[in-house]
Amino acid sequence: MENNLFHLQYAMDTFYFLVCGALVMWMAAGFAMLESGLVRSKNTTEILTKNVALYAISCIMYLVCGYYIMYDGGVFLSGIADVDVEGVLGEFAGREDGFEGGSIYSGASDFFFQVVFVATAMSIVSGAVAERMKLWAFLAFAVVMTGFIYPMEGSWTWNGADVFGMYNLGDLGFSDFAGSGIVHMAGAAAALAGVILLGARKGKYGPNGAVNAIPGANLPLATLGTFILWMGWFGFNGGSVLKLGDIANANAVAVVFLNTNTAAAGGGIAALITARLLFGKADLTMLLNGALAGLVAITAEPSTPTPLQATIFGAVGGVLVVFSILVLDKLKIDDPVGAISVHGVVGLLGLLLVPVTGGATFSGQIIGALTIFVWVFVTSLVVWLIIKAVIGVRVSEEEEFEGVDISECGLEAYPDFTGGRS
Repeated sequence: MENNLFHLQYAMDTFYFLVCGALVMWMAAGFAMLESGLVRSKNTTEILTKNVALYAISCIMYLVCGYYIMYDGGVFLSGIADVDVEGVLGEFAGREDGFEGGSIYSGASDFFFQVVFVATAMSIVSGAVAERMKLWAFLAFAVVMTGFIYPMEGSWTWNGADVFGMYNLGDLGFSDFAGSGIVHMAGAAAALAGVILLGARKGKYGPNGAVNAIPGANLPLATLGTFILWMGWFGFNGGSVLKLGDIANANAVAVVFLNTNTAAAGGGIAALITARLLFGKADLTMLLNGALAGLVAITAEPSTPTPLQATIFGAVGGVLVVFSILVLDKLKIDDPVGAISVHGVVGLLGLLLVPVTGGATFSGQIIGALTIFVWVFVTSLVVWLIIKAVIGVRVSEEEEFEGVDISECGLEAYPDFTGGRS
């Protein structure tokens, strides 16, 4: 009878992991829709191409070497499909807390859940460098980011490895439940390095500090993308509980879902009100980014706050993201979709909010954030510089004017309406 219960728990936790992973995979569609809605119509095909290609590259590179670097898994996932039923049952029986002990699930499900996080980090880069980066330069960077840069910092955080043998973030009190820093801030750091090297889009900044708005082509699509991301985030945070098959953990998953949802709501409303006070109008793009900021803010620790605290944390993220977008524009850091603000600035906020409800130290969070940012930013900048020297990173001024859909992909997303111009 006991073995039957262990079989059931293994199946339940594995299935839960796979479903949450599928939800996170669906976030790839969210990023594709959000970004294609916020760029100009002449750049839509290229941004969609990047999002599909980066997801595929992430899956392959994490299979080839990323999972090995991050979690000491086999190269090319060797042995991951094998299962020793008697050995697994022995692990269950040997747990100190019996049925309520640590999670045990399929190794293949763990890989699947982890690889979609890799793709999420890379998707953040896609939007920030949109409308002026060469497609193949971006894809070359994706290979290095997903196969080496991200897995290295992931090994120091979620796998508990020492940072180049110097110090251990876990020992210092660092905690990041589902990746406010490890995934989101890391993606933003890579994006920032690329944006600095690329420079701004033509016409974005005028003389005397003028900032010229460049509206996205399809706000309904951007809104759809935000809702898809919102939905996918339940898998992102909920799956990070790592276990479903007992009362305590099932309740923890439910709490995480609840807090994730209310943080997004708080972020969206706070950003909407902030935009109204600053601009005198309800700004849809700020509302969308505010909801996403709320999600990023709660990701570092969605299990311990009360629902009210989660709402407040999300609201703080929503207010912060509006001001961050404005400040980055003042600094002439051109981010067409606000990715650096949403995922980077608010990702840091998420890390700093963890000690408020316990489970981490402020010093550990700061050291962890600095470790992630410095590693990802510096290595990314080096890789971007190498790519620039070899094949270049920015399209020509003429290609940028015509739209990268034509120069990079050879077709338009809306040929009946744009005629190659927007």
